[in-house]
Amino acid sequence: MPEINHRVVIAVFPDVDLLDVTGPAEVFTLANREGGGRARYRVRLAGPGPAGEAVATSAGVRLVTDAGFADVDGAVDTLIVPGALEPYADGLRPRVDPYIVDWVRDLAPRTQRIASVCVGAHLLAAAGLLDGRTATTHWSTAGLLAAEHPRVTVDPDPIFVRSGKVWTGAGISACIDLALALVAEDHGEELALAVARHLVVYLKRQGGQSQFSVPISSPPTDRRDIDELRRYVADHLDADLSAAALAARMNLSERHFARVFTQETGATPAAYVESLRVEAARRLLETTDQPLEHIARATGLRSVETLHRAFRRRIATSPAAYRRRFRTTV
Repeated sequence: MPEINHRVVIAVFPDVDLLDVTGPAEVFTLANREGGGRARYRVRLAGPGPAGEAVATSAGVRLVTDAGFADVDGAVDTLIVPGALEPYADGLRPRVDPYIVDWVRDLAPRTQRIASVCVGAHLLAAAGLLDGRTATTHWSTAGLLAAEHPRVTVDPDPIFVRSGKVWTGAGISACIDLALALVAEDHGEELALAVARHLVVYLKRQGGQSQFSVPISSPPTDRRDIDELRRYVADHLDADLSAAALAARMNLSERHFARVFTQETGATPAAYVESLRVEAARRLLETTDQPLEHIARATGLRSVETLHRAFRRRIATSPAAYRRRFRTTV
């Protein structure tokens, strides 16, 4: 009986993030080693030039390709699309080169599963592969992804998101979490756990743990009054932070306030407030032994029932399960 290989193609191109490429490749290679013959991943690097071309990554390390984009023929089981950043007027932004977008779009129909890593989601979006889907990316570019691609539902919180055959992963090191999830889908949790143990990482961060904290992941807006309001919200989580109360604080109608706030922050007032309250509750669960009733009151979530609902909605786990996994107190 002929050997069946799972064909993995990872795109590489100038200034690609090194770990976006090597992280998944290492996970698949270890799955072959730990799988006792069950896993047969065949990883190939494909680049814009001919096979054997050295491509410089953002770290300066050069990767040698196995094939050119034009040489990838036939069916592909898993396509990994990493990301790259380039200088822009106000800092860095994802690089979206048309030749990569065209190649990904052309390859998609004969690809069983497509996964982006970090800002690689911007390439998938430009290729139209995220239209009508929920996706994530690095927290720092989530707002840009949502603004440039309104047909994509961008969720900046999860480590990774699956929508049909398309997977999107968050910031750089989350490529390990994403690749482990792909191995688990192919061969079960046991093999993925064996690989995770070898890498000395969690099989997956509990329930899609948030990729970063809310205050840090929210850059300043163009309006000082909105930024001042956000600071007020962060300092008064146990206050009345309803849209009506916040609108009154800014002397705006509730409808106009909601529109302005969402435009400036990328989140509705209710979603933003809940995200900060859950973030505060997470910190208390990680660092204290306070009962859930106290944490719910201190963070403005009011009741244990509301705390549970917010946790399920935001990070797909319960407060108790989160505390067991991430509590740092002795």
